[in-house]
This record gives sequence, structure tokens and C-alpha cells, in this order.
Amino acid sequence: MAQSPPAAHSMLGRIPDAFPQGTARVTDSRLREDICRFARSLFERGLTPGSSGNISVRTDDGGWLVTPTNASLGFLDPARLSRLDAQGRLLDGDKPTKEIPLHAALYDSRSSAKAIVHLHSTHAVAVTMLPEIDPASALPPMTPYFLMKCGSTAMLPYYRPGDPAVADAIRGLAGKHSSVLLANHGPVVAGESLEAAVFATEELEETAKLYLLLRGLNPRYLSPAQVQDLIKTFGLTDIHPASLQ
Repeated sequence: MAQSPPAAHSMLGRIPDAFPQGTARVTDSRLREDICRFARSLFERGLTPGSSGNISVRTDDGGWLVTPTNASLGFLDPARLSRLDAQGRLLDGDKPTKEIPLHAALYDSRSSAKAIVHLHSTHAVAVTMLPEIDPASALPPMTPYFLMKCGSTAMLPYYRPGDPAVADAIRGLAGKHSSVLLANHGPVVAGESLEAAVFATEELEETAKLYLLLRGLNPRYLSPAQVQDLIKTFGLTDIHPASLQ
């Protein structure tokens, strides 16, 4: 059942137009179906258990479609997704995820972002608990596709779920990372489309799994020259200097 929008309260500042003039626009119903389809795929493959995780997609008018709070990604109803306006006010649908400040900050700092995926995937969470992780580049350059899809992944300290302070931490990264690990919590990944954000999140989880499997075995990572070749060939812009050492 649709809910009345909160009175004059905004959860975020205005976000620039999600679809600049001349770009393709996607229907509301198609966006809703895509969110539920990708969400169910993530859930069924064990990438976000129970009612954990959330997804948002920017709409033509600068607002969002967001998964509701306490909703399982495996059993979403397209008609009950939360619709927010450009100021973050609930227009219709169920109450949105408590992680709105997290999504808002990443959209605000990554102008190219059209979708965000936040999961509690096991291996990515496990990596955040290890003592040797570099916050500027949480995972080493293990595979080309990790760098191509995720860039250098940052790690932020622990914040309780829904803590507005995480927004300041995200903005403190100055838009330099499309993928971020939240300590003891999980990954949050922005993409230029929902599909891109989902695929990058999956790549991050698989890279975290590789890291844990190879930890202590002195694995051979990509060399600085190989990383530079990827940067030059594919125009990568989110690579931290730590990935070149």
C-alpha cells in the first residue's frame, strides 16, 4: 500500500539529472522489474542473506527507486519498491531502506552513478575484519576484471547500519572510488547502470574470496606494468597508487 510522503522533510540534497539530454530513458515498470530480477539473483546465489542488502536506481526525474527496509532481496514486489523524489521524500511504496544516507552520499560524489548495490556478502565482509587491509586499496590487483569493474576498492571504518555519519565518510573519498567496503558490514558499489553495479559487486565478492583463499601463500598479483597497461588500454580512472606498487 502506498504511503503518504513525509511532510517537508528531505533525506538528501538535490541530485543532478540522472539522464542528461540525449540519453535513453527507461520506463518505471522496467526499472522496477530489473531491480527485482537482479535482487532475486543475488539472493538466490547466497550473496546477501535474509533481509540484508539494498539496491537503488536513479530515475528520469532525479529521484530514486529503492528497495524497502527489512525486505528480502529474494522476494521483492515491484509495486512496493520505495519511490523517492530528488530531495529524498517518500512519494509512494513501502518505507525505504535505512541506508539512504549511504546511497545519497555516493550518488552525490559520483555524478556518473545511476545505480548502487549494497550487500552483506560473506567474503567481502570477512576481508574487512583482517588487520592488514589498506583502507585506500583494500584488495590487491589480483585480476584484470577486478580493476576494470571495481577500480581500487576503499575501506571505511565501522559505522552502525543507517548511521548518517557514513555519508560524511563516503563524501570524504571525493568520488575517487566506485566500490567501497564498510568494515564489519559489507560492500557498496556504484555503477553507470544497474547491471554494471551488480556485476561489479559480484566481481568484488569473487576477488575477496580469492584473497582469502590465497592469504599467506605469497600469490603472484598483477605487476605495476600490467596495471598500467590496463589503465592505458581501458581508460581506467579509479586506480589508487597502491595498486601500482
